[in-house]
Amino acid sequence: MVDRVDWAAEELVLTPVNVASTLFFETPSQIFARVHRELRPRTAVPEIEVVFKPFANADSRIRLASGRITVDIADLLQSAPAPFMEALAYILLGKLYRKTIAAQYQHRYRLFLNRREIRNKIDLVRQVRGRKVHRGPEGALHNLNEIFEQLNRDHFNGLMARPALGWSHVRSRTRLGHYDPSHHVIMISRIFDDLRVPRLALEYVMFHEMLHLYYPTQHKGMRRCVHTPEFKAHEKRFPQFEEAKALLKRL
Repeated sequence: MVDRVDWAAEELVLTPVNVASTLFFETPSQIFARVHRELRPRTAVPEIEVVFKPFANADSRIRLASGRITVDIADLLQSAPAPFMEALAYILLGKLYRKTIAAQYQHRYRLFLNRREIRNKIDLVRQVRGRKVHRGPEGALHNLNEIFEQLNRDHFNGLMARPALGWSHVRSRTRLGHYDPSHHVIMISRIFDDLRVPRLALEYVMFHEMLHLYYPTQHKGMRRCVHTPEFKAHEKRFPQFEEAKALLKRL
């Protein structure tokens, strides 16, 4: 657990009349109050409470109830610098009041979260606090371990270490599969464990998720690239690539 800290604001150089320069500090609540005044200058600032909570990700949320604003922020962001907290305040209050926020705040927010040490911190928190609930690799019709090993032999020379594999609890048609690097697990929608769905579609989705292990996500500044050019080129080498894509569109 990260200790609670206050947030350093910019150093303010005083006029010659006051001679000295000093360093002012704003608490997160004060930052949100200041941003509120900027976004709604004709509205009285309501009571604002900022609470850091042990979320399993870098999540944050805001709500207005009974004339009071409550902001919940992941405690892993508790030591974030004031400029980041200011950007988050603009983003959350902008969503709350449906106001368009300058792109610079989104840029600042993403730039901070894409820093390597922050990504490592998020991954660690997800490992410790998060959990990946699935139904295991053995389905009614298909065994995901067998599918993985077949593709591993055919396309990766059998050299890829097998992560945890599992069927989803929900027969999702929107999230057909995904690889979670924090828990090192590939999840596949149960929609594929069905006689009405060709095995080719399942194999293609598994192959796609295996490529995420082979080509890890790249971070460049605020940019997060999941499907790199190398990823896409390799994916097109999958046998019956176009047929498999067409099958997925019909699901």
